Amino acid sequence: MSGDLMSGLIATVLQVVLVIAGAPLLVGLMRQVRARMEGRAGAGVPQPWRDLRKLLRKEPTEPRDTGWPFRLAPLVLAGTALVVAAVVPLVSTASPLDSAADLFAVTALLALGSVALALGGLDTGTAFGGMGASREVTVLALVEPTILVSVFALSVRAGSTNLGAIVNVTEADPMRVLSPASLLAAVALAVVTIAETGRIPVDNPSTHLELTMIHEAMVLEYSGPDLALIEWASAARLTVLLGLLGSLFLPWGVATAGTGALAVLIGVAAFAVKTAALGVLLAVGEVFMAKLRLFRIPELLAGSFLLALLAVAASFFLAGGA
Repeated sequence: MSGDLMSGLIATVLQVVLVIAGAPLLVGLMRQVRARMEGRAGAGVPQPWRDLRKLLRKEPTEPRDTGWPFRLAPLVLAGTALVVAAVVPLVSTASPLDSAADLFAVTALLALGSVALALGGLDTGTAFGGMGASREVTVLALVEPTILVSVFALSVRAGSTNLGAIVNVTEADPMRVLSPASLLAAVALAVVTIAETGRIPVDNPSTHLELTMIHEAMVLEYSGPDLALIEWASAARLTVLLGLLGSLFLPWGVATAGTGALAVLIGVAAFAVKTAALGVLLAVGEVFMAKLRLFRIPELLAGSFLLALLAVAASFFLAGGA
């Protein structure tokens, strides 16, 4: 086995382990930052892991007359999150799974997890489950095209929809981050990351008010290990999307082909620092923002899609000028 392949394999394993272990800690860090800024002590950064441990010890229960969509939804959501964590270039672009890190494949995997959870919510036959699934699919229909178009804007000059290739091109020419296309794509992707992970102002992960719930409405009937899987998968998706945002627009520190173990360790540290910094920034923003009314959310997401389209137009203009 060549040195590059071994280095890429180690980087892939490390980034999967980081997402598995670090996703709940990221959520805990964000909650702690919000608590401190709101004048509360907070439960501590490791609290989400304590909650998961408690849920794993409980006996799972199922509503009557639910079928395989309800039972498979947590597994599909967690499985797709794990696959995306393995293929996305978070630590290194020299992963042996790099060929699978295509923009369309990653977006489809994210959508598959969301659709599975929506079907699980519908399968319960409850008013809350159906309401949450309906809202989730509405948001999904606006979020996924924006992810595709915003990252596609970056792929124009890279000549590939492979995420690793896009990161390599940006790392080789850091000034591209300051181009109009990159800035527009960054804003669009940041907005849909908030929507995809159910954060304020699109959704409030800490509320159970029936008039505002989206994600929480779909998981009200889950308990025990199934709920633990859903909570971990939601944290993992947040971690991966923030990490991808950092890799695409702040690619410094990401290991590339031909680099050794030291570069991989630097990549691990850079991924942890960038993801934590973006998480803290998001948590600070949530303190000063209110949740949007439900009927205003499509307007926000449509605006992000328009920004993504402008980013594509700017990318083709810059590519033609070059």
